[in-house]
Amino acid sequence: MGLTPQEAECLAPVQVLWPLVICPLCSPGGAQGRPTRAGRGGEGTGPGCSSLRLRPLPAPSSGLLQPPPARLCSGCPLLSLSPRTASPVSPEGSRALARRLLDLECPTTWGLASVFSSRTSRKSALRAENTMAEGEGYRNPTEVQMSQLVLPCHTNQRGELSVGQLLKWIDATACLSAERHAGCPCVTASMDDIYFEHTISVGQVVNIKAKVNRAFNSSMEVGIHVASEDLCSENQWNVCKALATFVAHRELSKVKLKQTMPQTEEEKTEHSVAAERRRMRLVYADTIKDLLANCVIQDDLESRDCSHMVPAEKTRVESVELVLPPHANHQGNTFGGQIMAWMENVATIAASRLCRAHPTLKAIEMFHFRGPSQVGDRLVFKAIVNNAFKHSMEVGVCVEAYRQEAETHRRHINSAFMTFVVLDADDQPQMLPWIRPQPGDGERRYREASARKKIRLDRKYIVSCKQAEMPLSVPWDPSNQVCLSYNNVSSLKMLVAKDNWVLSSEINQVRLYTLEEDKFLSFHMEMLVHVDAAQAFLLLSDLRRRPEWDKHYRSAELVQQVDEDDAIYHVISPPLGSDPKPQDFVILASRRKPCDNGDPYVIALRSVTLPTHRETPEYRRRETLCSGFCFWREGDQLTKVSYYNQATTGLLNYVTTNVTGLSSEFYTTFKACEQFLLDNRNDLAPSLQTL
Repeated sequence: MGLTPQEAECLAPVQVLWPLVICPLCSPGGAQGRPTRAGRGGEGTGPGCSSLRLRPLPAPSSGLLQPPPARLCSGCPLLSLSPRTASPVSPEGSRALARRLLDLECPTTWGLASVFSSRTSRKSALRAENTMAEGEGYRNPTEVQMSQLVLPCHTNQRGELSVGQLLKWIDATACLSAERHAGCPCVTASMDDIYFEHTISVGQVVNIKAKVNRAFNSSMEVGIHVASEDLCSENQWNVCKALATFVAHRELSKVKLKQTMPQTEEEKTEHSVAAERRRMRLVYADTIKDLLANCVIQDDLESRDCSHMVPAEKTRVESVELVLPPHANHQGNTFGGQIMAWMENVATIAASRLCRAHPTLKAIEMFHFRGPSQVGDRLVFKAIVNNAFKHSMEVGVCVEAYRQEAETHRRHINSAFMTFVVLDADDQPQMLPWIRPQPGDGERRYREASARKKIRLDRKYIVSCKQAEMPLSVPWDPSNQVCLSYNNVSSLKMLVAKDNWVLSSEINQVRLYTLEEDKFLSFHMEMLVHVDAAQAFLLLSDLRRRPEWDKHYRSAELVQQVDEDDAIYHVISPPLGSDPKPQDFVILASRRKPCDNGDPYVIALRSVTLPTHRETPEYRRRETLCSGFCFWREGDQLTKVSYYNQATTGLLNYVTTNVTGLSSEFYTTFKACEQFLLDNRNDLAPSLQTL
């Protein structure tokens, strides 16, 4: 009978090398003594031990443990081996020795382990690198998994898992992932839009995975995926995805988080796009304000039949909760998942008062935690239906905290907006009654709900859709400005993060890569230029100067300067191929500075449609789905310039001609770009100070 894995692990160092031997009873200080070392071919002595000779041991044969050429005192209860009488130890003897070493926690294994630690570490690191290179067996070090069996105590009146309970599990899993990366306590700062695709019944299993997508200074984005599993049929369903922001917190020192190291293509994509999602979160409140200020929210309050309208005040709910120790997290603050569960509870009551039925929660707007609360605080939850659309309604919830009943000032600690529907027997949404808002704040909330619905639709169908499922040109208007800019940059970053680019050619250190996918052929040009990255970024971000080096641009007119980072251009290009008509494009150019060290400068380009620049018979309207530049700083006055383009149908023939080497226009154009950067690198000194 062979050794068990634990016994084999204990004896592994003994079988290979004996650089030092420790007798737990005979070494100085007994079992707590230090190892006795021998010099070059010499002897080391300890009380009761004689001539410890250190010498490599020949490799064992036949699976038998070979004794070391060393002598310990004959009275040692663990090892009594003599070079004169040394003989292979039988498997039974090996097992007995291993068991005694394990039972006594023999320091022999501790000392040997310390000697072998560096060698083992190197081998482990090499194995890890090989594993990651092969793409097999890799697991993100921040990944945390939770599986929960749905019991009757977790369900609502329909026998389905309560969303509040699910939010508790989601928040706990995400927090553990964040703390695994940060190495210190973390608190929930926000949780992005959650769209529930499937309900979970009692008896099913909830599987939650969370991992850190990217770390910033003291905050990090955690991606969460929730699936359900039927143990009897083995069927699985996607339930929802979520993105949570956590902030690392220490009492006595400021936290500076270490950066994540993405390995897989998915991780690289999430890491790159996380910076753009963070940008969207930071400007979310301003987006709502701009939308309400610049757009007329259409409503027909005056034309509706008031006899069939429900006053919004009838849906108002107010509930108070006392924070007790079971509601606190391991830091003593109120558990964020518990607060979200209480918010879902009062929101459901408010929605039920409008529809007089059991509503189903379909989406949650971003939870925003404005401040903490502790055990002993009183939390006041207020909910009201802000607006009722044809088949859905928005419920607003805010949370205030106070410490003592005599306090007049309450702290606003959280807010969220939830979308409910009422499903019939066939799971189809039913018609809802109209809501009649109260004058003043009620009307303001009513119109803001319409603006939020617009933004939700933009995010869902512009940001969340796959590139292959999107139209090439999306109508531009101020209401979808942020979403289109986000999609423009994130699409380019996702293209850059692909790991299956193939080098097609290299001419004078200008490299051409291609990427073949099911529906797209993409190409990527790359070169090193002796120009600062910020200079190259500024020179190429103004498309009006592109005709100076790119013969494919006849002219570029600035149509609208949206903000500091986004602009819309009308581009005229010469005829392509046998088509005699010139081409024109309406292009949104979005530029981004690096978020962290190692991030590139980005200029992303995509087509949009404008009512002021419709297609005309004079030009052949073309579109670009995803293209742009990335600039990586490689050193002082040295930049890696990369251009990416996802070829559309109209340009496919031209692209394949260059990719296959039948034309050198790509190469000559890119070299002209290099010369343009070199000739103009000293023109932007004042502008560089702002980057």
